[in-house]
Amino acid sequence: MLNTKDILETIRMIQDENLDIRTITMGISLLDCSRSDASAACDAIYDKICRYAEKLVSTGEDIEREYGIPIINKRIAVTPIAMIAAACPGADTVRYAHALDRAAETVGVNFVGGYSALVHKGFGPGDYALIQSIPEALATTKKVCSSVNVGSTKAGINMDAVQMMGRVIRECAEKTVDDSYFGAAKLVVFCNAPEDNPFMAGAFHGAGEADCVINVGVSGPGVVRAALEKVPDGDITEVADMIKKTAFKITRMGQLVAKEASKRLCVPFGIVDLSLAPTPAVGDSVAHILEEMGLERCGAHGTTACLALLNDAVKKGGVMASSHVGGLSGAFIPVSEDAGMIEAARCGALSIEKLEAMTAVCSVGLDMICVPGDTSAEILSAILADEAAIGMVNSKTTAIRLIPAIGKKEGDEVEFGGLFGSGPVMSVNRYSPAKFISRGGRIPAPMQSLKN
Repeated sequence: MLNTKDILETIRMIQDENLDIRTITMGISLLDCSRSDASAACDAIYDKICRYAEKLVSTGEDIEREYGIPIINKRIAVTPIAMIAAACPGADTVRYAHALDRAAETVGVNFVGGYSALVHKGFGPGDYALIQSIPEALATTKKVCSSVNVGSTKAGINMDAVQMMGRVIRECAEKTVDDSYFGAAKLVVFCNAPEDNPFMAGAFHGAGEADCVINVGVSGPGVVRAALEKVPDGDITEVADMIKKTAFKITRMGQLVAKEASKRLCVPFGIVDLSLAPTPAVGDSVAHILEEMGLERCGAHGTTACLALLNDAVKKGGVMASSHVGGLSGAFIPVSEDAGMIEAARCGALSIEKLEAMTAVCSVGLDMICVPGDTSAEILSAILADEAAIGMVNSKTTAIRLIPAIGKKEGDEVEFGGLFGSGPVMSVNRYSPAKFISRGGRIPAPMQSLKN
């Protein structure tokens, strides 16, 4: 039975507290598009994406109109392209990126993810070529996003891949200097990458997934913060309970949209991702939730504890509201995309070292971090290794988006625009890790991996 109070509360959340569905993402398997001829494979990829996703955007818009729920992005995730490229050794891998970009443009989605390689235990036939082509692919496409998984709890960390990715990140920034280094913003490096993540830039459609699925990512930092304003003097238990109740309501809306989109598109419902995804809009910030808990500024001592409480409470509330929860399902703290994080970084309350510590209790800790343009590839690789180590040892996903701001120094500003926001160039430790990175090899899997 419909409850008038609940309806009015949801309307208020949407109008005043920035509640929205951040993305409907259609996952499409391209395994049957493998061909020994690259041109034939690209044609098959384009045709399948256009056939499956033809009505994705219009369906999302129809649901948005009928239910009054903002759906910000409609996106596509595909099988890691390195798997498809393996069938065409010697072919120019960038051609696959152009096929994806063309398909994304035709169906009208915001982004397509899956220009990806999974190399946590070693390199397959298509992996080297794809990784080396990432800078060119991202510089010459508008909507293609890329990701590389360099480690896992079961496999350890592929340090040869980590070394490569430091160079790739720098080259992505260098090739897109005139576009605010946007190539680097479309590249994510993972440890323990999930196969069903609906959020960009790290989304791809895992080999264990169905031929086609609908995954939904919800977002509601502003709603959580507004809820906490109702318990200004509550103890920590009351704070956690309030977050759980609010997360339940947010996730129910995501479940509704996911099931409705699944039914209309005749595609199986995959998962709802519970991640709190912020925006640069005032009032839609994860950092401001932490400050509402009692921190003077995000980054102060106590920030990691507050973030741990937030993540746990969101998951406990959300998991009861959806039949299938997956993806990353943890708070995002992208510096340039979160108004509170931007403020904290600008005033010096938030450092890369503190963000690294926060990664231990959230999904994506070093996200959209602008670093000085002269930061060496070895330092970038070492930052990736540190984050991957946190994910590996803690049996959790960690993901990194670093933006070397070519030509800029610490304290300068970088403007991306839109949901990508803006942010200050943050300082990095300049002591060299070059010898460690140059060793290569693989960091062995931790004892936690022996669970069989």
